[in-house]
Amino acid sequence: MSLQKIKAILRHKKYRIYSRPYELNIVGLRSKSTEPNRFDDEIHVFYKVSALNWHYHVFSATTDPGTYWLRQPMQPQGTAILSQGQYVDAYELGLHRGQYTALVQRKPLSIVRDYNRDAVLDFNNGHTINGQFGINIHRANRTGSTLHVDKNSAGCQVFKNASDFEFFMGLCHHHKQLYGNHFTYSLIDFRALRRQNLRYVLSGVGLAGLIGLAYATVVHGDKIKSIAGEISDFFSDLLQTKKQTTTTPTHENQF
Repeated sequence: MSLQKIKAILRHKKYRIYSRPYELNIVGLRSKSTEPNRFDDEIHVFYKVSALNWHYHVFSATTDPGTYWLRQPMQPQGTAILSQGQYVDAYELGLHRGQYTALVQRKPLSIVRDYNRDAVLDFNNGHTINGQFGINIHRANRTGSTLHVDKNSAGCQVFKNASDFEFFMGLCHHHKQLYGNHFTYSLIDFRALRRQNLRYVLSGVGLAGLIGLAYATVVHGDKIKSIAGEISDFFSDLLQTKKQTTTTPTHENQF
């Protein structure tokens, strides 16, 4: 994905874009896949270096917890999954689990909880919770690239490659020297965006369109399976009651 596309998405969602020299824009992109335990997401970092020039970096990462913590959550309500949104000044440079420098949570974030314990990512439980959970931005293994997420994330945003993370930390230290120890993180969930787009389509199509879609499904079969899956996700979202609560700090997810 191009920098222009990323910026267009941020503007569409009315998120902040920082444009002072070396002031970091940190954006997580959650992939459409719900398969757990894979580094199949990305963290994009971009910043202005002159009036007309931007630097842009893309790093392999996960924005989801690994299967270990999905099966064995730290809390009985289930393992935390960070919700899509922009979290302004929500992070600062600090020690991850007291061991090494990373970006650590300093302000409340929003999560949903996966409580099925089936090692399958569940984004549709209907409950959004705001609070301090210790959802940090850190690396997996100390050196090299890590193949599977496993214990490396219980909800944190985790870099796959240690060298990528060290480079990112260098950018963060420079940002801190210029603008202070606060960082904004934006998470764009492509699976959620896909359901939202479907909602718009179905709202415009109406009953006649749904009947036509059903007919097309019968006629074309396999060619339209992916659309049927999207409709299933859409109605799953539509029929659930959204709730918001605030929790006390737990710092459960510092992995």
